[in-house]
Amino acid sequence: MKDNFSTQSAEYAIYRPTYPQELYDYLFTLVKNKDAAWDCATGNGQVARVLAQHFKGIYATDISEKQLSQALKMPNIVYNVEPAEKINVPDNSFDLITVAQAIHWFNFEEFYSEVKRTLKPEGLIAVIGYGVMFIDKKVDKVVHKLYEDILGKYWDPERRYIEEGYKTIPFPFDEITPPHFQIKTSWNFNQMIGYLNTWSSLQHYKKANDRNPLEYMFTELKEAWGNDAEKDVHFPILLRIGRLA
Repeated sequence: MKDNFSTQSAEYAIYRPTYPQELYDYLFTLVKNKDAAWDCATGNGQVARVLAQHFKGIYATDISEKQLSQALKMPNIVYNVEPAEKINVPDNSFDLITVAQAIHWFNFEEFYSEVKRTLKPEGLIAVIGYGVMFIDKKVDKVVHKLYEDILGKYWDPERRYIEEGYKTIPFPFDEITPPHFQIKTSWNFNQMIGYLNTWSSLQHYKKANDRNPLEYMFTELKEAWGNDAEKDVHFPILLRIGRLA
């Protein structure tokens, strides 16, 4: 698994979008018991802290110590620096396993082996993610230029799994077809810039060129944004849910 987010861990905690409550509510209707959940690649603990309000105990892991340092501490969450493919817990530990915006970095075979080992017989796995945001035609056009034309070759090859809506990842479970969900939020211009700065491709570009491409895209983005104090922002949610086959 690659660690592409330690460098911008503080920005990640501030600017990354959060999942809607209705997504969690739907997942909770599918989980029979709420004793223990594993939030794999928890990052700053965004999902773990929601799960902690409904489960007795949460085991939250990530390979980035810096990301975990940004996580909200709660009495029923245990944070550990561990890879997705091998964690230090007994067999049949979890009622729910979640992976948010991270599975595309994993060794699928090894991770799924660990899921099958640690999931309880009637447990659930939920693979969650989100695609590129939609704001409005003008802003979307400039963001697409940044995404494709400027940063295109700096995206890791694993990014294609997100572009393909997680439909092409292997998923060896009895799959449940979920409803469609969206992340809906409102941003000011600075929040959008903050979010774009968290892109892994942008960090790769900076390392390669000693320059942030937003420096010379800033005016174009600002003109596309216009005079609105805030704009509505939508992210399509990617979701695969299953039980042990």
